Amino acid sequence: MLGAQNSNHPCRNCAFYEGSVWQPVDTRSVLVLTRGFSRQALDEGQTLFNQGDKNQGLFCVSKGLIALRTLHPDGTSTLMRLAYPGEIIGFRSFLGDREHRTEARALLPSRICSVEQRDADRIVRGNPAVLEKLASRCVFEIDRNRERIIASSTKSNKQRLADLLLRLMEEHGDRAGDHVSMQLPLSRMDLADLIGVQPETMSRLVRRLESDGFFHFSGREVQIPATGLHKMAANQ
Repeated sequence: MLGAQNSNHPCRNCAFYEGSVWQPVDTRSVLVLTRGFSRQALDEGQTLFNQGDKNQGLFCVSKGLIALRTLHPDGTSTLMRLAYPGEIIGFRSFLGDREHRTEARALLPSRICSVEQRDADRIVRGNPAVLEKLASRCVFEIDRNRERIIASSTKSNKQRLADLLLRLMEEHGDRAGDHVSMQLPLSRMDLADLIGVQPETMSRLVRRLESDGFFHFSGREVQIPATGLHKMAANQ
């Protein structure tokens, strides 16, 4: 019976299936999940949901990169975090039964798997293991914010920028000979938001990284020697 359940699961062929919040669920819930499940492609710059929108369900990033951004009354905005493939977004507004407090926008061509709010709520109520996994995602989010606070006092701005670029390079970089390169999917102002510095500080940090010999910047193209990437990854 378990094999039949897995064969009908809409996430069964996903690379992130083993860590999915939607498994394990009982056979009846698989039917509900299938009914409420959908996939959509987002073009670069396309919005998944707007700040202030009513929650419509739970969303999993299966491809690409999503920016979660807070918009301020004066027209400015702050990039709060990036959502990489395998991450769930929209879960706080779902669990709190409230409007989204951020905007979710694709920085790269992306693919989103979603489960409608009504069906997601029914599955959560009938499967304590799913609720437990959602709670774990909340704890992970709290821990990640804690780590950012600690990093801001224990790591230099240059190191935090290097860590962020390394993560982006690992996700989106392409190997070409003895180098790995990528087109930076966000602006330097957004980079400044993520590491908590002023935009004018970012230019100085970029120059300092280049002088270290690991990173080379040309507009939005970022390049790093493959040996440097392996060395930095080993130190994470």
